Amino acid sequence: MEAVGVSDELRGRVVLVTGASGLMGSWLVRALLARGAEVVVIRREKPAVSGRREPGLSSDAAVEVVAGDVCTEGLVERALARCGADTVFHLAAQTIVGVAREAPRRTFETNIRGTWLVLEACRRVGVERVIVASSDKAYGSQEQLPYREDQSLAPINPYDVSKAACDLLARSYWPSFGLGVAVTRFANLYGGGDLNRSRLVPEVVGAALAGVAPVIRSDGSSERDFLYVEDAVEAYLAIWRLLGRGEGRGEAFNAGGGAPVRVRDVVTLACRLAGGPMPPTFQGAGVPAGEIDRQWVDYSKLHALTGWRPRIGLEEGLARTIAWYRANQLLLERAATD
Repeated sequence: MEAVGVSDELRGRVVLVTGASGLMGSWLVRALLARGAEVVVIRREKPAVSGRREPGLSSDAAVEVVAGDVCTEGLVERALARCGADTVFHLAAQTIVGVAREAPRRTFETNIRGTWLVLEACRRVGVERVIVASSDKAYGSQEQLPYREDQSLAPINPYDVSKAACDLLARSYWPSFGLGVAVTRFANLYGGGDLNRSRLVPEVVGAALAGVAPVIRSDGSSERDFLYVEDAVEAYLAIWRLLGRGEGRGEAFNAGGGAPVRVRDVVTLACRLAGGPMPPTFQGAGVPAGEIDRQWVDYSKLHALTGWRPRIGLEEGLARTIAWYRANQLLLERAATD
């Protein structure tokens, strides 16, 4: 069994990351740089506000930036051919469930077409290791919980369907073309640097720090699996090492916090830790349209193969996240008006 930890295996390697300005991408880039990798990122010319560019995370000076969109024909292939990356982490996606319901074409274009263009580029250039971000949402709503990797994918809503399609596309490239690819089906990620106020933790903490009552558009009864972003980074690196041993190719891997938690309990805990003076307000019944009521993943496969398990519990993870938001409160407030 392989222990999860810092190694020199990445030192000097060229790694390309898509979606590097997002929550997962920003922390992954930081970890890659800390391990001595040479990082290339693909970024749209006018990115949204990103935690990656703030003090405490990696700086633009430390990475090579390729301006553009992964959906642009030939962009990723040209970038790979020029930089000589042997590893690609494909994280770029439209990640908001509500946006997917309102603009499915945009979501399918970004998530599905963007993924096959990245895969084709990796195949044509001959990239050694490729890790594609799927999601626990790809499982859809199923009675069998926790989700295991051998379950069929059964998505219904546009976002979930888009991630399942990416998942299937990516895994097909191993038996069909010999591309060393794996996919990740991770639980709900949270952590410092997430400035998207449409997501639960940034919205709740932002409201609490501003001294107003967080408003939750449900009754808070739904259950979710939460994974702190630094634990997610270690899971990505564990899968990267697994691929390097010639294992896990064409396979999917779950990672989560280990137990489901009610949204109401997460909100209450976050408000307490943030010291918000106003209690949260829950509006509505059940879960919002397009959301799944209960989700929880079994990460025993990843643990058995790599030794990975989550190290940061929910309370500690929220405390670390809130500390980041306190130090960058102006960014969070600005994100609320973007």
